[in-house]
Amino acid sequence: MSIEKQGVLDLLDDAKISYRSVEHQAVYTIDEMKKLNLPDADCIAKNLFVRDDKKKHFYLISVQEEKQVDLKNLRETIGSRRLSFASEKDLQEIMGLEKGSVTPFGVFNDKNKRVAVFIDERFNNRIIAIHPNENTMTVWLKTADLVELLRTHGSSVEIINLE
Repeated sequence: MSIEKQGVLDLLDDAKISYRSVEHQAVYTIDEMKKLNLPDADCIAKNLFVRDDKKKHFYLISVQEEKQVDLKNLRETIGSRRLSFASEKDLQEIMGLEKGSVTPFGVFNDKNKRVAVFIDERFNNRIIAIHPNENTMTVWLKTADLVELLRTHGSSVEIINLE
């Protein structure tokens, strides 16, 4: 069974992690997110779900919304094979997420721990704003708390420079 929005909030509460959340209309792109004029917009993460060319390794990349991610450079940074965007089918099967709801919280649905999470160092020692597995809410929490929660779950998480 997939962990959905309320399940994510319950996990945060159970871990005694401080957060704030805002419910909003469903959004599918970072441009739609910007139009919502949410508070602390500079904390909102753009999340990309990518895979290597053999479909053996999957990665969730969280960057500040204005950053362009060059998959060739990312490949070198994380030491992977050639990268491309994962399919909606992979997103659904591996993380139980729909297009527009990509988030690091999706790894809670990754039963086989196949997805490695990479968070841009610009979020280090700051707040990060991400969806709680549904694109009708945004949650703000400390990046360090997110990393700790994901690692406690058994997921691979690294803070990296995504210039």
